[in-house]
Amino acid sequence: MRYVSFAAGGRSSWGVLQGEQIVDVGSAAGVPETLAGYLAAGSPDLTAAMESGETISLSDVTYLPVIPRPHKILCVGLNYKNHILEMGHVLPSFPTLFSKFATALIGDGDGILYPTVSTAVDYEAELAVVIGKTASKVAAAEALDYVGGYTILNDISIRDYQRRTSQFMQGKTFDRTTPVGPCMVTLDEIENPLDLGIKLTLNGEVMQDSSTADLIFNVPELIEYISTFMTLEPGDIIATGTPGGVGTARDPQVYLKPGDTVEIEVAGIGRLSNQVVTE
Repeated sequence: MRYVSFAAGGRSSWGVLQGEQIVDVGSAAGVPETLAGYLAAGSPDLTAAMESGETISLSDVTYLPVIPRPHKILCVGLNYKNHILEMGHVLPSFPTLFSKFATALIGDGDGILYPTVSTAVDYEAELAVVIGKTASKVAAAEALDYVGGYTILNDISIRDYQRRTSQFMQGKTFDRTTPVGPCMVTLDEIENPLDLGIKLTLNGEVMQDSSTADLIFNVPELIEYISTFMTLEPGDIIATGTPGGVGTARDPQVYLKPGDTVEIEVAGIGRLSNQVVTE
């Protein structure tokens, strides 16, 4: 299944993506109003909602972040070997974690807000995990049982703010800078999350092209580690890190500017496309 959150006709809802249409299940009787609420309810059967739900053309909707207001957005830095090498770091023994907040999130097709305080705005293609049920002290061997699905996240990074201190957060959660979506794909549609192609293009030019096989800490290992000290809740998002090819590591450096179009493709999930717009 492919789930999306969307706005149409002055209201917001969520539904099931079927080709060029969405079946609006969030408006059906007895169904939670949000995708996160549906996950928290135990992902009940949607057969009746699918039969009664309104079908809406994609051309009539605006994508919202696939989870519009998650309780937690956890991000992993320096998790691809090729990215660590290009940044001149040593391989970590433990995941490097930082947070984003819901005000940073935008949907597929929405504008990445270019901050006037910076000229060092960078892109980062990432596979993201949506937690499907409450997870505390989960072993890696059982971790995928707690995954609701996978999506795509562009970890837009304001590099000069990121480097002001040893903590990343202030450069990672600027308002309306982090696209996530367009859909959440359930595990049964992803053959092997440990080896998914991931590619980012900037104005049509390939800038990042790698595979999740290059991850140092894979999805089960990340869930095991994070759930050791933090309870993960349905709808929480974990962004798993970015591969090599980021703009700040290039010579000369390549930073985003208003008018640029950034697209990320992850095999089996789809394409997340956004344009950079002025604040």
